[in-house]
Amino acid sequence: MKTSFKHFLFLSLLLLFAIVGTAQNSFYFNKNIKKQFVPFKLLSNLIVFPIDVNGKKLNFILDSGVGNTILFNLSAHDSIRLKNIEKIKLRGLGSEPAVDAILSQGNEFRINGIVSNNQRVYVVDNDSFDLSSKLGLTVNGIIGYELLKDFEVKINYGSKKLIFYKSGEFKYQKCRNCESFNLEFNQYKPYINIGARLDNSIKITPIKLLIDSGGSDAMWLFTDSHPDIKAPIKFFNDFLGEGLSGSIYGKRSKINSLVLGKFVIKNPTVSYPDSVSVAYALNFTERNGSLGGAVLKRFVVIFDYKNSKITLKKGSHFKEPFRYNMSGIELVHNGKVLVQEYDKNNTGFILGGNSNSNSDNKIVLAYNYKYTFKPSYKIFKLREDSPAYIAGLKQGDIVIKINGKYTFNMELEEIVEKFYQKESTKITMVIERNNKNFEYQFYLKDILK
Repeated sequence: MKTSFKHFLFLSLLLLFAIVGTAQNSFYFNKNIKKQFVPFKLLSNLIVFPIDVNGKKLNFILDSGVGNTILFNLSAHDSIRLKNIEKIKLRGLGSEPAVDAILSQGNEFRINGIVSNNQRVYVVDNDSFDLSSKLGLTVNGIIGYELLKDFEVKINYGSKKLIFYKSGEFKYQKCRNCESFNLEFNQYKPYINIGARLDNSIKITPIKLLIDSGGSDAMWLFTDSHPDIKAPIKFFNDFLGEGLSGSIYGKRSKINSLVLGKFVIKNPTVSYPDSVSVAYALNFTERNGSLGGAVLKRFVVIFDYKNSKITLKKGSHFKEPFRYNMSGIELVHNGKVLVQEYDKNNTGFILGGNSNSNSDNKIVLAYNYKYTFKPSYKIFKLREDSPAYIAGLKQGDIVIKINGKYTFNMELEEIVEKFYQKESTKITMVIERNNKNFEYQFYLKDILK
């Protein structure tokens, strides 16, 4: 079976806000039903699904790592009527200052048959915090605690479905492939106590991790948060993702294994963010890091906030190997380009006669081409000393072809997953730079083996 590596793309959405509010008006079923199915898209391990906000459909990420609901990247097309607004400042992950935001209260949210009439949202106007270009899909918001707190919620990463159960209606059954854990909450965010073998010894180090479905990496560890957690010996410096307050950088490495009760997950990738970027996260001194989507997607996950419980059931992705982007390229969406394409449905028409005439006085006008707007992609970040960097590629290069295929006929994830293939895989790229095309080639290299 072909393994898809698109789920290993890393983009952290972990946000820590300086303002943490009290619980808002609840979500509830607007009919006499006990459960509701909500399909989602899985992009870079992130759960993306639509929510109607004051009558406008917007795409949200389900992010258990946030206590407050956030809106961002709202264009004129996405404009919505916000109620009861005031200006504030928000601080998130990253090394840059707090950003301007708007607090709006009393908003209506609808998710199929799920409704809330009094939701509070924080609206961020920060052009640099652009998740849509990095995911290849317009994303307008993040929601976590405010939705999860009112239901038992099952996340089936395999079938790409959320199932919301009326509180108390989910029936736990005996399951040999399941493991339940107690949750601890700090500022409305869930934490789990598990273990990790950080090296090749048999010692299991106890660690407390934020359960972060809005972080697409496997896990983060904070150096010096525990005597056993130190900077790794074998690593490379990398761009780790985007926070509300700027880009996040750190070391990328692997550990021996992650121990979640009966489940042992071998050789997960681990990121060690720099201390400046996660300074606000370290305010909770008991925390050792985060558990992200690349681990969570290996299970069927059941959140039960009211009983402070999470249950993990072994899923279809459990045994997939952990891989990382070995090219060094972080690719983003770069708008649209006008592309000339052959139109097989257009055969043209005749002037000076009709189609049944044998007259020589006729001209056939054939319009066998059409013009269509197609997606364009560019190199957003390029890791120094990576295979692509050594080959001569540069930040800002527009990618025209990859492995002989035009990129305008490809989805962003389809392109990026080529960077997660096996070591020594050959990558050829045609790029546009200063209105000229150049061809490069390189081979993927695993520097963590």
